[in-house]
Amino acid sequence: MRVGTSFLALLSLLPLLLSPQFSSAQLPPDTGISSRTLDAILQDCAFKAFLRPKTGVPYGGQVPRSLNGIRVSAMRLRSGSLRTRGVERYKEFQIPIGVVEQPYVERLVLVYHNLGNWSEKFYPLPGYTYLAPVLGLMPYSGANLSASELPELDIRASDKPILINFPHVKSAPLGSVPKCVYFDLHGSVQFDILLHGNVCSTVQQGHFSIVVESNAPSPAPAAAAVAAAAAADVRKSGSGRNKSKVWVIVASLVGGCLLLIMLSLLVAKVRRTKKGMKIQQLEWAAESNETLQIASIGGTKAPLAVGTRTRPTIENDYIP
Repeated sequence: MRVGTSFLALLSLLPLLLSPQFSSAQLPPDTGISSRTLDAILQDCAFKAFLRPKTGVPYGGQVPRSLNGIRVSAMRLRSGSLRTRGVERYKEFQIPIGVVEQPYVERLVLVYHNLGNWSEKFYPLPGYTYLAPVLGLMPYSGANLSASELPELDIRASDKPILINFPHVKSAPLGSVPKCVYFDLHGSVQFDILLHGNVCSTVQQGHFSIVVESNAPSPAPAAAAVAAAAAADVRKSGSGRNKSKVWVIVASLVGGCLLLIMLSLLVAKVRRTKKGMKIQQLEWAAESNETLQIASIGGTKAPLAVGTRTRPTIENDYIP
């Protein structure tokens, strides 16, 4: 006969189970069961699922009717296999290569929790709303599968983190940002970014979920309608601006072509004008020059002047 915390907790629930007013789908909040006591109960339920366990095969356990809605599973592994091979898929968890446990055991058991609609009961988080159920991964020694109240092992991922893929996640309110939440074994709460595909990551054991701030501001319907109308106006004005931009571009191209043609004509006219002026200057120079006679002197032809304007005179009458 095993006597422990889990057995005492079940005994404390016995009067409630016999009461006709008790509903098996909901546990009254004043039962006094903490999250750590729940871990011990689920560990006992998970180990009872092992009859002839095979390594690496998950076995689903049965929880008390008072905890209806919670799912628990257990999988037995060799420590060396966990470290060198990992676990490609264990429910929502993906365990990579390089995960080790402390203290070292030859065989260990990974117990899986899915708290379902009990998430807020055992892990209340004021100011936040759960978008997914709380999932747990708890490692225990697998040396004695009939033991209860076992202490949890400490597992650590060295190279790559452990991934938790949440398949069913509620839509987050408009304007809010979902985030991952992590509960360790000592009651501490940590938040982390939510990866693409509703995936959270961790390097150790604990409980995990996706939450969103419940006091995040949500736009009023009227404001949303105004915003939608403004967006439509922006789209319309944007299309109008696009059309006007097209016409401006076309007009600029046509104007540029016309300006280029006019400049070409102007340059051609200037060139013709300069050429005509040069020809006139040559004609004027040809008409204004005096024609000289050509005479042959020896074997050379040279211009010859027929007369001079002034005759040379002797400055004095001295005759030798």
